[in-house]
Amino acid sequence: MFPLPVTSRAPIPRRHGFRRPGRPARVGRRFVEARRRDPYYRAAQREGLRSRAAFKLAYVADRFPILAPGTRVLDLGAAPGGWSIVARERVGPRGAVVAVDPRAIEPIEGVERVHGRAGDPTLLARLGERPFDTVLSDMSPRISGAYATDHARSVELVEIALAVAARLLRPGGTFVAKVFDGDLLPELLQTMTPRFERVVRTKPPASREHSAELYVLGFGHRPPPPV
Repeated sequence: MFPLPVTSRAPIPRRHGFRRPGRPARVGRRFVEARRRDPYYRAAQREGLRSRAAFKLAYVADRFPILAPGTRVLDLGAAPGGWSIVARERVGPRGAVVAVDPRAIEPIEGVERVHGRAGDPTLLARLGERPFDTVLSDMSPRISGAYATDHARSVELVEIALAVAARLLRPGGTFVAKVFDGDLLPELLQTMTPRFERVVRTKPPASREHSAELYVLGFGHRPPPPV
């Protein structure tokens, strides 16, 4: 298992109606420089994990029994594939990982890729009727910069993942999803409580300190009664 990390430009000519960009370029450079200094980003590049998010799932899997050998895993919002790589390694040859995303995912040995969106009503039929032991969701909204909007959209994505889990997660199974903290979180946890025997939340060290993201986990899935 991979270890967790210890924590010249040409002038732009002036033209009619245009000004030389200033702050946006500086912000972009700061982002790139900060990412290069990020130990999790560097470790992910070194280990071939595709994204620093892999360390977030690894942390959760070290603390909670979500990816035991032989587990059948559904990974929603899987691109670029960091979580699927971790899941594949943890569940071993007797397990299975199905990665779902509307974006393309480069091949991962032992991982089945499904091109689709979690909210698409045709996805369930394409995934089949065989239940999963664990449903993962690292889905994130397109960031607008308006935090209330981004928070609400992240909650909505968790609710979409819960709807998939209601159909495809086996009784007693496990659910893990990313969400942005905010005033809608208590209501989301209330929604999850009757559906699982235990609900917890956690924030991995690989989540940036200023980030509001955290992960909600449900253990002991209670499927809804058949309609």
